[in-house]
Amino acid sequence: MTGRRIERVGLVPHHDRSRAGELARRAAEVLSARGVEVRVPAPDVAAWPDLAPYSVEPGSFARGIDVAVALGGDGTMLRTVDAVHADGAAVLGVNVGQMGYLSEVEPEDLDASLERLLAGDYLVDERVMLQVTVESEGSAGGRWWALNEAVLEKTEPGHMARLAVEINGTYFTTYAADGVIVATATGSTAYSFSARGPIVSPRHRCLLLTPVSPHMLFDRSLVLGPDEELRFVVVDGRPVMATADGRALGELRRGDSVRCTGASTPARIVTFGRRDFHQILKAKFGLADR
Repeated sequence: MTGRRIERVGLVPHHDRSRAGELARRAAEVLSARGVEVRVPAPDVAAWPDLAPYSVEPGSFARGIDVAVALGGDGTMLRTVDAVHADGAAVLGVNVGQMGYLSEVEPEDLDASLERLLAGDYLVDERVMLQVTVESEGSAGGRWWALNEAVLEKTEPGHMARLAVEINGTYFTTYAADGVIVATATGSTAYSFSARGPIVSPRHRCLLLTPVSPHMLFDRSLVLGPDEELRFVVVDGRPVMATADGRALGELRRGDSVRCTGASTPARIVTFGRRDFHQILKAKFGLADR
């Protein structure tokens, strides 16, 4: 999908990386000078007071913006996607972190990238988002979204989580494991990868179910379609922690359940040309030429 005219831009800088604050101030200056409305969520302004003129409450941050610029690492990128994807805004990542796997722009290229953005010289990739519906009386209850993954994990050392799994409404098995990960193709290089899940090109529309340290013979990942539904039920008295893209949602108790499927609204990621996933993978993981 090609770019459109930019009128409103949101900035989401990392809370405690000085470089992120400096780049956010620079971006605000460049954009404001070109007549673009700039917004920064009030909680982020608390970390960077110089951005106070652009402060808006979180509830109105995403409304009507065209692009949100995430200035930080992959965690900032995930937080920004979560804040704006439901409103249809695209996200541009500026790497002020270490891995920066999701980011498009290096700090030294910020000015040139903003010029290309304003000129409409950009593309938008759509990525599958995960919709997570938690049925629980606790704080995790509700509906959540994730670009990378949802995770259910044990909270007590020395014990396992026991989770009954249904696929498309039919019982599949009960996992006895440290936890389970439901990841998108985008998230296949994150936690799922560290649990020996497959690496999947983000061009694929799929969901991955990967157990974490399973105490059972069946220890393989499952690759499902984005419209399929996974349902997990906590089947014993040990609590389980639910997270979405690293955000702790809350503890689940016996009988609580979690449904995961592809979301109806995709994440929209700004790029300046088709990215070669395999070369990015090679660079980020330090795979040498031979």
